[in-house]
Amino acid sequence: MLASSVAFVDLETTGTTASDDRVTEVGVVRVDDGVRVSEWSTLVNPQRSIPAAIQALTGISNAMVADAPTFAQIADELADRLHGCLFVAHNARFDYGFLKHEFARLRRSFSAKVLCTVKLSRRLYPDAPRHNLDSLIERHGLDGTRRHRALGDARALWQFTQCVYHEKSAQQVDPVVARILRKPSLPPQLPSDALAHIPESPGVYLFYGLNALPLYIGKSVNLRERVAAHFSSDYRSANDLRLSAEIQRIEFETTAGELGALLRESQLIKTLLPAHNHRLRRRSAMVAIALNESGTPRYVPASSIDPSALDGVYGPFTSRAAARALLRALAAEARLCWSALGLDRRPGPCFARQVRRCAGLCAGEETIEAHAGRLRNALAEYALTRWPYSGMIVVCERDITGEHSDMHVFRNWCWLGTVHDEGTLPALTESPPRVVFDLDIYRLLLKSLPRVQVRVIADEVSAP
Repeated sequence: MLASSVAFVDLETTGTTASDDRVTEVGVVRVDDGVRVSEWSTLVNPQRSIPAAIQALTGISNAMVADAPTFAQIADELADRLHGCLFVAHNARFDYGFLKHEFARLRRSFSAKVLCTVKLSRRLYPDAPRHNLDSLIERHGLDGTRRHRALGDARALWQFTQCVYHEKSAQQVDPVVARILRKPSLPPQLPSDALAHIPESPGVYLFYGLNALPLYIGKSVNLRERVAAHFSSDYRSANDLRLSAEIQRIEFETTAGELGALLRESQLIKTLLPAHNHRLRRRSAMVAIALNESGTPRYVPASSIDPSALDGVYGPFTSRAAARALLRALAAEARLCWSALGLDRRPGPCFARQVRRCAGLCAGEETIEAHAGRLRNALAEYALTRWPYSGMIVVCERDITGEHSDMHVFRNWCWLGTVHDEGTLPALTESPPRVVFDLDIYRLLLKSLPRVQVRVIADEVSAP
């Protein structure tokens, strides 16, 4: 069997984000020595409204949970039922993550060895096209009558495990389980408890060798899990193998949320230039394309871009070579002139014209204005976006305990800084530093801002 004591766990929740959503139902099937010994489930009052779509999926309504106990009221019993057990769930990161967040809100820690039945199914049945729970129920003839209710789904996982050991021998199953549960093999030069002090929270981590500067800098919403992944033999990359041979110590910084971790990672990498962050270090060479009035392109490093005047600026591109490659591709699609794009320096008709792929600016058959208009149209989808706010903005992130907050201040796509409480915010917003435009931060914000709450602050000072 998987372990001497196993808890098959399923949760129903108000949504999919453990940091923001809450548990509405818990189901646990406890199995000791291969024999089911108890089943337990309870509705949970999430202390917030359940979205209509979730109610339709699970059948759990606001009325059903109105008089149910809160998570704080069931925490002790749930902890007792899970104590000492292997935690088994389908897409276990979801259920385990939700429980860790719920316990953390109560200032309690929760930790367990975790086995994901999605991973188990994928490894034992690699030819199966799908491994979601509905597929497992259909493929193995499991009881799915209580699908999308916590105890019903937990029972299905127990049945799936029984089928696995019926369809395959223990000699086939046990090594796969052991491989999934394998603890990271830490390099011998690190102390055995090197991971114990790393929290399961967002932040950045720094690997150091013998020198003062870090070998590698990374970020994660779960620092301990991400650091451990570097030393997992199942997933270790060539870069991880080199790091394992060189690393002497690990440092970390926690942040309140993912955005803070992304910002801090970018800042540290560009400041400290760690040897093994090759891809992210190359981002310091990012450029944009700017067009003058006649439509002639030039390559502009991020530090030279005025973030308050992005009209006629396109990108970002990882390098000048990448920008030139795009211009060549657009020239082929739109019959643009290589000479006008700076891709051909020869006198007379450009190379594209000689092979009839240029509309003829270099041969006097098209006006500069017409060519410039066609170039702008071709580049339109790459145009940098104007800053959509009237001034500075503040994005606040809080950790799951509510004790740690980060307030990130931005203006014109530039990160002005981060403070940790309202009392120190005016010092930053009233006298913001002058900072250089960073195309990496621009891309990060473009992706992040639609997902966060923004507070706009009137901006009376000059832009960075």
